[in-house]
Amino acid sequence: MKLKTKLTLGVGLLFLLIVLLSVIGSVYINKLKSDTEKILTANYNSIEFSKNMLLALDKIASDSAVAIKDFRKNSILQEKNLTEFGEKEATQNLNLHFRDYLQRPTVEKEKMIREDLVTIMSLNMKGIERKSDIAIITAENATFWIVSLGTVCFLIAVVLLVNLPQTIAEPIKQLTFSIRQIADKNYNQRVHFKGSEEFNDLARSFNIMAEKLQEYESSTLSKQLMDKKRIETLVNNMHDAVIGLDEHHYIYMINDEALKITNLKKEEMIGKTAHEVAVNNDLIRELLKNIENPAKEPIKIVTDHKENYFEQEIIPINIVKTGEQEKKNIGKVILLRNITPFKELDFAKTNFIATISHELKTPISAIKMGVQLLENQKFGILNEQQQELLKSINEDGQRLLDITGELLNLSQVETGNIRLQIESCNPKEMVQSAIKNVEKLAEQKNISITARYLTGDHDLVSADFDKTVWVMNNFLSNAIKHSFQEESISITVERQASSVRFSITDTGKGIDEKYHRQIFDRYFQVPGEHQNGTGLGLAISKNFIEKQHGEIGVKSLPDQGSTFYFVLPLA
Repeated sequence: MKLKTKLTLGVGLLFLLIVLLSVIGSVYINKLKSDTEKILTANYNSIEFSKNMLLALDKIASDSAVAIKDFRKNSILQEKNLTEFGEKEATQNLNLHFRDYLQRPTVEKEKMIREDLVTIMSLNMKGIERKSDIAIITAENATFWIVSLGTVCFLIAVVLLVNLPQTIAEPIKQLTFSIRQIADKNYNQRVHFKGSEEFNDLARSFNIMAEKLQEYESSTLSKQLMDKKRIETLVNNMHDAVIGLDEHHYIYMINDEALKITNLKKEEMIGKTAHEVAVNNDLIRELLKNIENPAKEPIKIVTDHKENYFEQEIIPINIVKTGEQEKKNIGKVILLRNITPFKELDFAKTNFIATISHELKTPISAIKMGVQLLENQKFGILNEQQQELLKSINEDGQRLLDITGELLNLSQVETGNIRLQIESCNPKEMVQSAIKNVEKLAEQKNISITARYLTGDHDLVSADFDKTVWVMNNFLSNAIKHSFQEESISITVERQASSVRFSITDTGKGIDEKYHRQIFDRYFQVPGEHQNGTGLGLAISKNFIEKQHGEIGVKSLPDQGSTFYFVLPLA
């Protein structure tokens, strides 16, 4: 609990009790006043009126007119002040007896009047005694409550007087002692307060300060300089370019490799913001563009009259300061990893595949030509076994021809030598052309292919007709291959905002979601499938569509079929 809360509760409770004590005192004093007023106005006055009437009765013999007038006057006042039980009847008897006495005065009648007055005075005396008892009880209750509340207030005041100074003074005493210890360079000193949150926060801040002082004390300047030299030497000897930026994008570190590829001097960069340097340096400007979203493609930089390729990586620098718990960003490091040797190997691989594929294509075509000639009965009739053998050779030759064709397409894409003939194409014509190419393949499994067009007659796409049909052929042949007998495949062409979406849906086994991102990678095949392809078709399709500024993807779940789609812009 906070110290402020404790003080508020203690002093507030004491204040409320004092207010309550004042209210109770005022209430009881007013009640006592009321009881006293009732005795004076009700009973004392009646006794006074009765006494006056007795005096008037004594004077009737000597001064009858004045005495009678005085008696009647007090009798009237008495009639207006009837407060006790039986007082009304006594007053009525008094008036009746007095009238009889005035008509014919006798000693007996005078005696009856005096008895009536004694009765009235007796009733009021008893009333005074009863109301006096009530006033005494009220006084006793007032005394009890005032003494009780006064005692509680006294106890609370004593508790506050004893504990409050100790509660405030003891932590201050401990803190003063710890500060003296810190002043004497005893940085192991820590304080631990129990109780209020304010002193706990104070102890926590003090302990953080002590930890930092201990850390600074244990790390000497020479050690720090040596560590700095080690880091600088390590960074400078890295084969990758390294540029360090603080949280305000000031350049505080750069190695020799980065200076080499930026063609700048160290003094031109250190201490300046990256935006200042980027004004006159295209490479730094490009790196800043990619600082939030690093480029997926390698960056090509010409150094020493040679093309080099670098992968950009942004490494955020987050630290947890001494005594704190949350991480704080203090900058980032731009790392340019030199992948030129790997790129050269990739180029060599691609060229080798292209060369081999091209060289293989001619003899494979010659083999297929030879098989076709052998199948011609002009050169002789073949028996059934020979025909089966030629059929097998023809299928294997076709498969090899397809593989070499895919490898040549892939090498063209990777080397950038692919030539696209972008023109305005009719989506319906492309779909019909693709269906025609796979009709015989679909007939072998009794699979029907249906097309649904949700586009207008004048909706054209900007695409390479042959390459797009090739992609659709690949999707359809895969769908046929993975569909069951006598199933159906649907093609949907639908208009979107500024593009047209082509979707091919089958009812096959489907593809697990974890393979969706890899399925368009080169040579990848879904595990567990019948592996009778190269794993290049979808990779080539992806390259063809993306080169046409389109988008390609898949939606599939196990045992629920698959939908492969691509999107092309409107012409």
